Amino acid sequence: MADQASATVRMFGALHGIRKDRGQPTEVEVDIPESGCTAVSIVHRLDLPLEKVDGVFINHKIYTLDHLVHQGDHVAFIPIGVPGSRGLFASERNH
Repeated sequence: MADQASATVRMFGALHGIRKDRGQPTEVEVDIPESGCTAVSIVHRLDLPLEKVDGVFINHKIYTLDHLVHQGDHVAFIPIGVPGSRGLFASERNH
């Protein structure tokens, strides 16, 4: 079970490949401050290319990268080019 001061983070598709090519794990525990942090800050901490990240699932719901991640969350970054993802993220941006 994940430590509550962290979040479990997974990378899918091309992001999975980037991490694997670098010899880095494709699922990691990331320390999260008590007040939370944005998904985009995790992208930067993991040195993922921002231009290749389309959005994020947090606890099985889809969000844009400005959404807050909290301790204990389950996070999955979705790369650009996943069929149908552009429509999902565009609709999230409009709410």
